[in-house]
Amino acid sequence: MIPEVKHISPQLELYVYDLPILCPDTIGLIDENLVEICEGESATLLSEAKLTFLDFLSNKDDTTKIGAVAEFFIHLFLRELGYKQEFLFYNLEERSIKKGFDGYFSQGDTQFIVESKSGFESSKNISHKVKIKKAYNDIVSTIGGASKKSAKGQNNPWRNAYNHASHIDVGTKKSIRKNLKELSDLFDQGIYQNIENFNVIPCSTIFLDDEWSAHFSKSILAEEDAFFLALKAKTLKVVCITNKTISALIDYLEGRNE
Repeated sequence: MIPEVKHISPQLELYVYDLPILCPDTIGLIDENLVEICEGESATLLSEAKLTFLDFLSNKDDTTKIGAVAEFFIHLFLRELGYKQEFLFYNLEERSIKKGFDGYFSQGDTQFIVESKSGFESSKNISHKVKIKKAYNDIVSTIGGASKKSAKGQNNPWRNAYNHASHIDVGTKKSIRKNLKELSDLFDQGIYQNIENFNVIPCSTIFLDDEWSAHFSKSILAEEDAFFLALKAKTLKVVCITNKTISALIDYLEGRNE
């Protein structure tokens, strides 16, 4: 998938993806990445990974299900852009939504915090702008230690990221693990972080209900630069996906497109 990219400043870029169908190229990309996204450098067969993912989605309510699907495609596209995934898709303790950050990636020596927000087209006042702002604010809240304001803040997000990065099948460099461990220790000591010192990737996914529409993508691309520039960070990569492929993804996992 090739996104439309808008370079807003040297430190700020917007990536917009339209996903009206699961085309052969996207299916091929999923085939290449599904096992590693979910399990790292595992010997699991693709067919087995599909069944596990399908089972993972089967007992989730609609909100949790679209959140997981949204995160999966974000991980997929970031990997295609050359980012290295420093975590496993599933929670380490059980097959559930991962705690802490939605994603932690690297590109060379640079590390990125990823937060994903998603919703249905039919939701009231939904837009990529609203979801991006919410994802950004969630990162601010999480690394700022606002445990009373954020459910994720009740856990140490850095410890969770460190535990994922320490999993042998993830293959994270020692320098990244060392950084995460230091941030985890500081968090435990009540020393919290400012988002302006971090590279962040706030993400928005809007799932269409019926007919395909490019409205949401066009709207975020037309948004004034001032909105993005107000989101302070060391660097900011904004990812927006308009998606109409949930049923197609389920068909793929069930092997119906083979």
